[in-house]
Amino acid sequence: MNIAQETLSDRAHAMLRGDIVSGRLPPETRLRIAQLSETYGIGASPLREALSKLTAEFLVIFEAQRGFSVAPVSAEELRDISRVRCDLESEALQRAIAAGDDSWEAGIVAAFYALGKADSRRRENPSDGASDWEDKNRAFHEALVAACESPWLKRLRGLIYYQHERYRRISLTHPDPARDLQAEHQAIMDATLARDTPTAIRLSNAHIDRTTQAVLKVIA
Repeated sequence: MNIAQETLSDRAHAMLRGDIVSGRLPPETRLRIAQLSETYGIGASPLREALSKLTAEFLVIFEAQRGFSVAPVSAEELRDISRVRCDLESEALQRAIAAGDDSWEAGIVAAFYALGKADSRRRENPSDGASDWEDKNRAFHEALVAACESPWLKRLRGLIYYQHERYRRISLTHPDPARDLQAEHQAIMDATLARDTPTAIRLSNAHIDRTTQAVLKVIA
């Protein structure tokens, strides 16, 4: 494969993953190559490669007689994903706190500041600000574990993060007015920067669980 084809495959993968995670391509949507090619302006070969990558990431499923489709969602799967995410996040956060330096701390503070600005924009304009907030939210959580020294742990954490994000987007369409996400993020950041590992992990797990419970209510 040449570089141009690789670039098209990566582009197709990024666009498809974004549309699946955001819900623009709802669960169980059939993914027909010809239709996708017309929608994204990308040829069949790069699209097939992108769909194969997304199948490996469990965002797409392939059936011999039916082809590709967006993976379904369920309450049972969400509970499982959330438990696994808590386990991976806790381990990565513990390692990051143990190994983190001044640069790591500065990265967390900068990511939190950017998230706060995005949160303000989202509150003013929920429909237009949701995607930007998700990007900044992901960057903040990645900053928290950036000092973790295990590449494989961070890869696995990233894989489960996208799975959980797909469900979390559902909760953003039915926000809880009593919940202050930015305050939750600040509490996690403060405990992390204070190197209070047990509190940071407890707050991180509670943060994930609150989102899980909110999504379960919508699914139900």
